[in-house]
Amino acid sequence: MTQWHMKSKRTKTGAIRTAARRSDKRLAWRGGDAAETEVEEQDKRKTKEGTGSTQKIKLKRAKNASVTIPGQKKTVKALILGVEENRANRLYTRRNTITKGAIIKVKIDDKEEKARVTSRPGQHGVVQAVLLEA
Repeated sequence: MTQWHMKSKRTKTGAIRTAARRSDKRLAWRGGDAAETEVEEQDKRKTKEGTGSTQKIKLKRAKNASVTIPGQKKTVKALILGVEENRANRLYTRRNTITKGAIIKVKIDDKEEKARVTSRPGQHGVVQAVLLEA
């Protein structure tokens, strides 16, 4: 459901804002619910219209992540097994919800590794992560 992030029609002293009533709603004032990207069997993306013919791609379901290995300076495609830790919300760990900063368990070359998410899946449409040193 769409949320509107608008200024109040009244100032803190109680006067009526005339500029706020010039136009009722604008695209720039529109917000929305969080994407809450989950680990699933198949990727699922949704697009959202933005201001000035821009589009925002929201990742709803994720299967793979682009994991950068710092020591080798290369990036590989890895299968996401689950969310190990998510400091944004402790319930996100239980629900396997991926946000920026979450620690995910990935499978690289038949080995389970941990990686920290560096992208914003709900805003960018991809999961990018950096491998953690064991």
